[in-house]
Amino acid sequence: MSPKLSALHNRMFKAKAAKKLSFEDIGKKIGRDEVYVASIFYGQAKPSKEELEKLSAVLGLPENHLKEELGEGFYPDRGGLMSLPPTDPVLYRFYEMIQVFGYPLKAIIHEKFGDGIMSAIDFSAKVEKVENPKGDRVKITLDGKFLPYKKW
Repeated sequence: MSPKLSALHNRMFKAKAAKKLSFEDIGKKIGRDEVYVASIFYGQAKPSKEELEKLSAVLGLPENHLKEELGEGFYPDRGGLMSLPPTDPVLYRFYEMIQVFGYPLKAIIHEKFGDGIMSAIDFSAKVEKVENPKGDRVKITLDGKFLPYKKW
């Protein structure tokens, strides 16, 4: 857990651990993908009223506590959970991947789509475990809508 999380977000993590739930388990119970669920736990997504009701039931936390902090007036402050470069080894590897492969990926996007970017708003991500006799592999799929730069 991150020290920059609110007290409620920390309570959500404690409830998740106490119930021995994975993000995938919670996602199945509330009808969302595990990456989206994890983003709620880190304050990086705005859950709907229905999602808060379902989270309350799954985690055993009072619905009014969730709605008070994450309800109508809540808007995520995305991207502010860590310093750069990150010091956590997993997060640093993502940073390193962008340092090494960022420009090659950008060049290939431009070759295939033209001048533009991949949306992080119209976006989904998936993490898969791929078993391999030489050591299990982490497969991450980032799926974002292409947004061409506007000319005016």
